[in-house]
Amino acid sequence: MTVLQYGRDVSTPTPVPPRDSPDQPWRSEGAPPPPPPKKKMPGGWGGLILTALVVYLIANLVLSFFDSGNEPTVSYTEFNKQVQANNVEKIYAKGDAIQGQLKKEAANPDGGDKYTKFTTQRPSFADDNLWEALAKDGATVTAEPVVQQRSFLSNLLISLAPMLLLVVLWIFIAKRMGAAMGGGMGGLGRKAPPKPVELESGKRTTFEDVAGIDEVEGELSEVVDFLKNPQDYREMGARMPGGVLLTGPPGTGKTLLARAVAGEADVPFFSASASEFIEMIVGVGASRVRELFAEARKVAPAIIFIDEIDTIGRTRGGGAGMGGHDEREQTLNQILTEMDGFSGSEGVVVIAATNRADVLDSALTRPGRFDRVVQVSPPDRGGREAILKIHTRGIPLAEGVDLAQIARTTPGMTGAELANLANEAALLAVKRKQKTVGQPELSDALEKVQLGAERPLVMPEEERRRTAYHESGHALLGMLHPGADPVRKITIVPRGRALGVTLSTPDSDKYAYTEEYLRARIIGALGGMAAEQEVFDVITTGAENDLEQVTNLARGMVGRWGMSEKVGRLTAIPSDIQGAYGLSAAPATLDAVDSEMRRIVDGCYEEAKRLLREHRGQLDALAAALLENETLEEAEAYRAAGITRMTKADT
Repeated sequence: MTVLQYGRDVSTPTPVPPRDSPDQPWRSEGAPPPPPPKKKMPGGWGGLILTALVVYLIANLVLSFFDSGNEPTVSYTEFNKQVQANNVEKIYAKGDAIQGQLKKEAANPDGGDKYTKFTTQRPSFADDNLWEALAKDGATVTAEPVVQQRSFLSNLLISLAPMLLLVVLWIFIAKRMGAAMGGGMGGLGRKAPPKPVELESGKRTTFEDVAGIDEVEGELSEVVDFLKNPQDYREMGARMPGGVLLTGPPGTGKTLLARAVAGEADVPFFSASASEFIEMIVGVGASRVRELFAEARKVAPAIIFIDEIDTIGRTRGGGAGMGGHDEREQTLNQILTEMDGFSGSEGVVVIAATNRADVLDSALTRPGRFDRVVQVSPPDRGGREAILKIHTRGIPLAEGVDLAQIARTTPGMTGAELANLANEAALLAVKRKQKTVGQPELSDALEKVQLGAERPLVMPEEERRRTAYHESGHALLGMLHPGADPVRKITIVPRGRALGVTLSTPDSDKYAYTEEYLRARIIGALGGMAAEQEVFDVITTGAENDLEQVTNLARGMVGRWGMSEKVGRLTAIPSDIQGAYGLSAAPATLDAVDSEMRRIVDGCYEEAKRLLREHRGQLDALAAALLENETLEEAEAYRAAGITRMTKADT
């Protein structure tokens, strides 16, 4: 599928806010439910702080009440004055120390508040008739102290109470923080038990929910049979692969396949993304890996699925081992150790997924670990139709909807893209207040997915005319060149970041490309720029997307696919190199690649301008029809250009 865009915007899209980190490093499906969590203190951290403040205030009030037993000491003169005033109710004497209580409250002349109970000291030189005065006034001399003093133990406990309170609060807070951050000092990085995945209607994914990849299902059916009948394999002395590695482009259904294997075998399914094991603190990832495998062994037979394993499984020793690099290597080493520990009879199968199998460490893919590699490719036409049927099971379709026609026009689309297509069609039906999804909704949704959403942009007439000729140049060269893909749609309605779009798709799926086909692709991509130069004698920025496609095609032809006699039959530019590739080959070889790329592109550009000059009338007619209608479907475009569409029988 080729989408040629004119006038792509250069504005930067709004960044998406990051996702909150999960409560646990993995999820479980079909596993026994975890034990109920302990009840948390209501109010959270705010309630904890408020409780600590209240306890602190209460403790101070209690201590201040206890401290009220420290009665004031008055002078003996003041005491004798109260005796003379007949205001002493009772006293207790031990030696010259006197404790007493007044009948009425009196003011302390030495300062301080009024008092009732008091202590004083009788001078040894005093020569008064204290006993007669007390007896005359009816005061009682007690045998027990009037002011009861606390014991040494009580004083010690009261003095240590604030410290004990702080220690208790500190232990409580430390336990809560340990539970939230990883189980305290001894379990750094430990998470809560895995939370089960909530399933709609309790139904698990099986092979009935997977379509378009029958050959992959055949390879994974052995895993299902092993999980269902392990005894048969043990009796035969056979050992299941230590792990299954699913590789393929994004959106081809690798995660869905892993879930289907677990659902088909009806065993617990533990899934995690490799990035969720990594933390800044070295050793946390390895601890999480150990816990994940321990959880799986408890409920074996089970399946462990690790998505995007290239995050932690890249080749080791590629750089300085510091920071996150150390953590990644320790996590990888722990995975290797856990997989080595499998005896083959534990009933735990590890499935991993990646779209970069070429960067994985060789220790992962050796026999005994991930020793079975399953390639998951985009579906063919029949597979796409089956996938569309699955994703439209819950969507009410109108009579006459042709999913086979949609499948024919979507070569190269993955299962995730087809699911998005069905969802976009349903959203359009709701927006249009319809009860069913018809063919127009599916076609419009396909345009939105392939070409982008329409934008209400008003262009100046001159720029609109130049856009029409640009898209007509793409389309006309696609119609004229025998090796090019047929033109399906032309539009000058701004969509997404493009001012105009020409859509070309093959009649049938292609798996290998000839040099003639690739040259036709380059000529078609350069048709927009060539038309602008031939008609308006200008070159605009609208060809940015076209030139990107041309550069990638020419670089692949020369540096990867051996389509240049000067460079020869070798790979000068590996496929995994993005951007700069200065270290991929010798300087002379790279110079030859650059020279051959320019030769191919310059030749194709001259061919594009020649064809447009020879068919200028058809170019003008196509541009005029495009200016009048803004969008031309396949039949309308060929009719406007006066070219007969040569079709191939569907295979």
